[in-house]
Amino acid sequence: MLPIHLLSTGKALPEHQVTSAELDARLGHRAGYVRKKSGIDVRHHATLAEHQSELAGAAVRDALRRANVPPTSIDLLISASGVQEQALPNTATRILEPAGLPAGTPAFDVNASCLSFLTALHVASSLLTTGAYKRIAVVASDLASRGIDWDDAETALIFGDGAAAVIVEAASAVSSKGIHAYRMETYPAGKAYCEIPAGGTRRNPRTGAQPTDYLFHMDGKRVFKLASQLMDGFLDRLFAGSNYTLRDMHVVVPHQASHLGMQHLRKRLGVPEASVIDIYAQHGNQVAASIPTALHEAVTRQRIEPGKPFLLVGTAAGLTLGGMVLTL
Repeated sequence: MLPIHLLSTGKALPEHQVTSAELDARLGHRAGYVRKKSGIDVRHHATLAEHQSELAGAAVRDALRRANVPPTSIDLLISASGVQEQALPNTATRILEPAGLPAGTPAFDVNASCLSFLTALHVASSLLTTGAYKRIAVVASDLASRGIDWDDAETALIFGDGAAAVIVEAASAVSSKGIHAYRMETYPAGKAYCEIPAGGTRRNPRTGAQPTDYLFHMDGKRVFKLASQLMDGFLDRLFAGSNYTLRDMHVVVPHQASHLGMQHLRKRLGVPEASVIDIYAQHGNQVAASIPTALHEAVTRQRIEPGKPFLLVGTAAGLTLGGMVLTL
């Protein structure tokens, strides 16, 4: 048990919206094809003039405003992104100014692909429990549209851009608020199933990187097969260390991976459709920003009741599975 208090959530989206109907016209499909194929009505794509750090900063400011939290009270910023804004410095460094946080505020990145927010929230909670920090901002942001390969019909239609943030602080040791269970498992057999090969030291201009190496590539069938094989055992191990079971979960907040992925996860969990937070049709897959954006919508729509446990869960490139049980 990590006793933490979720003070506030916030989110930010690029202004530019891309509808499925617009993609039908752009890609030469019949009307309704993209909506049927992707399950998305609209997603937000940043313009080339917009920056990931600016979107993340807006999400942090939104979270601060909603709880009337002064920026000077934040003593750590953690950025959780699947893809950094640039190789150096870290993305958190570039978020401080647009977030309105004072110079000198410590900031660092956590990267676990689509599960970066989950990992960063666990790191933040652990640090709060030690007393090293009193109030932490965790923000996830990704501009997935920058990595879309429009020649890849399987993945080109599912992604959207966005950012979401939470403000957390330590709760009383006797409080029921906090993280009741957390687990992450990584299976490198799937490391090449979802990847952007270039951009690091392994593949770059000096080692012969091609333009398409900087775009997202996925073997969806292999991802689905491996995740399906692992999910049941993973959930058993996640709940084994807590006082809860899957049936106790009041709400499930999943990574909004894809239309079919969301359907499969709900069936796999065996939970009522009404208990699953599904924002996919209006946001698409926002990579690391996906889970915290769905969490923000659940909180602001009062879908999560105080004291009742809920589950954050998903998969990520790696292949990684992650889950967290919380109460607010």
